[in-house]
Amino acid sequence: MDPLAHLLDGPRARGAFTLRVVMRPPWGIRLLDGSSLTLIVVTSGRVWVDPGDGGTEAREGDVVLMRGPDPYTLTDARNRPPSITVLPGQRCFADDGTEVHVSLHHGIGTWGNDPDGPDTLIVGAYEDDSEVGRLALAALPRLAVLPGDRVDPALVSLLSREITSARVAQSGLNDRLLDCLLVMAVRAWIEDTPDHAPSWLNARHDPVVARALELIHEQPAEPWTLAGLARVCAVSRSTLADRFQRAVGTPPMTYLRTWRLTVAGDLLTARPDLGLEAVAARVGYGSAFAFSAAFKQHTGLSPSLYRSPAAS
Repeated sequence: MDPLAHLLDGPRARGAFTLRVVMRPPWGIRLLDGSSLTLIVVTSGRVWVDPGDGGTEAREGDVVLMRGPDPYTLTDARNRPPSITVLPGQRCFADDGTEVHVSLHHGIGTWGNDPDGPDTLIVGAYEDDSEVGRLALAALPRLAVLPGDRVDPALVSLLSREITSARVAQSGLNDRLLDCLLVMAVRAWIEDTPDHAPSWLNARHDPVVARALELIHEQPAEPWTLAGLARVCAVSRSTLADRFQRAVGTPPMTYLRTWRLTVAGDLLTARPDLGLEAVAARVGYGSAFAFSAAFKQHTGLSPSLYRSPAAS
């Protein structure tokens, strides 16, 4: 499997927050909702997106990826002070403390200060990082703005229509459309900025390293050794170790351990039905005890604490 496919295998929205936002200048929104990742499509007008470093402008058609959970602002112009604050649970307050969610509601899936405003956005928020996959989150910058031609406008149009409909299974369809749009956007960002992509993605250009990565990614439960990987890749141990180190920036066995524990983190939060023994077996650990010790060393938390909602 292409290493990029592993990166993009994570998005699995479950009841994600999706909304059509319609605003008339002057306007400004401070986002403190704590979402792990927010995808924004500017469908008309423009928006200034600022994660706290001055930000950048996105124009009609552009797609914005904002990695959380830190706050950021959306405004109609640079340095515009926000007048509305969005808190966890999508609770919205004006500067005077008045709750404004209802007053800014304009029909199904539509929210803003003017239903006929010139600045319109499609907003989709993944509230839990297990929905996106920690591997994808770790690969993304805090803020990325992609030109509109990097995603399919038909998909954007369909998502926009579904958000404002009241048809059966609307929420589930919105989730799947949002996932597809996110995968397109992440893929485009990686293709457009290869120098900023994770080193192991660019390592796919070395066939030996690409094969080793494929084996590790697809079979983390296998009892891999350097010799075993080298044998399947049809090279010597020293050749694999050298080429892997140069391409990925870390030794094969170190990478294997990190990958296993990354997969385990997603399993712990996305599959609460799996016990620790089952999780350990899926990522190549012989016992829950050995897995727990390695996981705590890697994350600073025991698997049980990591899985608890308070750790999210």
